[in-house]
Amino acid sequence: MTVYLVRHAHAGSRHKWKGDDRERPLSDRGREQAAGLVVDLGDRPVTRVVSSPSLRCRQTVAPLARHLGLEVETCDPLDEGTSNHDALRLLRSLADEEAVVCSHGDVIPDLVRALADEGMKTDGDERAAKGGTFVLDVDGDRFTRATYIGPRA
Repeated sequence: MTVYLVRHAHAGSRHKWKGDDRERPLSDRGREQAAGLVVDLGDRPVTRVVSSPSLRCRQTVAPLARHLGLEVETCDPLDEGTSNHDALRLLRSLADEEAVVCSHGDVIPDLVRALADEGMKTDGDERAAKGGTFVLDVDGDRFTRATYIGPRA
């Protein structure tokens, strides 16, 4: 099985945004990056698309979900600033599915590091650019390898 761990695509400036940060949308560049996920993952046998409740995360995976005929499920443990423990538990619950999971720049490196500490092979870099994806290979209940795919735009 495979879990695709996606960092949300480029959004407008946090400091210039006047509203609730959870409602900050993708920029034009971010929408291009989201469209790139369809190219990169659109032919994969994905059965679920799970996202942080933040608008920029939902918008990142929405084109892919539409392409696959799936709904975007929102899940609080993927939200910015959440506990690594809760996010890791959620990721493990998806290990027996082909799932796309979208979260934030503070959550994703912690997840990749935690899995690497358990023996998952990585290229040594846990950071992901906005719109980038870690392809996490799963064998049974173990995450075995993380391969990084950079954003298209």
